[in-house]
Amino acid sequence: MYRRPTGQMVLEGFILPFEGKLDANNRWVKLAEIIPWSTIEKNYADLFPSNAGTVAKPLRMALGALIIKEKCGFTDRETVEQITENPYLQYFIGLEKYQIEPPFDPSLMVHFRKRLDKETLNKINELICKGKQTKKLKDPDEPGGPPHPGGTPPGQGSKPAKPTNKGKLLLDATCAPADIRYPTDLSY
Repeated sequence: MYRRPTGQMVLEGFILPFEGKLDANNRWVKLAEIIPWSTIEKNYADLFPSNAGTVAKPLRMALGALIIKEKCGFTDRETVEQITENPYLQYFIGLEKYQIEPPFDPSLMVHFRKRLDKETLNKINELICKGKQTKKLKDPDEPGGPPHPGGTPPGQGSKPAKPTNKGKLLLDATCAPADIRYPTDLSY
C-alpha cells in the first residue's frame, strides 16, 4: 500500500541544520589549525607589488583550494562545487560564514597554481613542518616532549604506576599450521 503525500515539498520548506557549530575534531578544522596562515600571507603579499588592478583572492582561499583539490583528487570545477556545498571546506578556505554562492570561478584555480608554484609550496610545507615541531616542543605533556621545570609532570609521582590486571588472556589452541596440503594443490 502506498499513500501519496499531501502537498509537494518545495525548496524553501527544506530545513538545514546550520543552527549548530562546526565540529572541532573535523579533519579540515584540524588542518586549518596546523597551517601558519599569517606567516605565509606575508610572503604571498609580495607577489602583488602594485596597487592597481583587481583585488586578488586571499592566500587562505587560494592555498586552501589547492590543498582540497590535491587531497581529494578533484577537478577544478568539482573543487569549487565541493567548497560550495561543504561548510567545513568553506571554513578551511577562510570564509566567515556559510554561503550558497561559489566563492570563486573554477578558472581561477589556474591562477592559484601559477602564483603558488612548486618552490613556493615547498617553502610553505617547510613552514608547516616547523610549526608542528615547535608545537611539540611547547607541549610538555606530550610523550617525548621536554621535561617539566619541576622535574616530573604534575599529578605523577617519582615512579610510574604499575598497570593493574584488567582480566584474563585467553589463548586459542585451535589454530592449524599454514602448510597443509589440500587435494587441489599440485605436488612437486
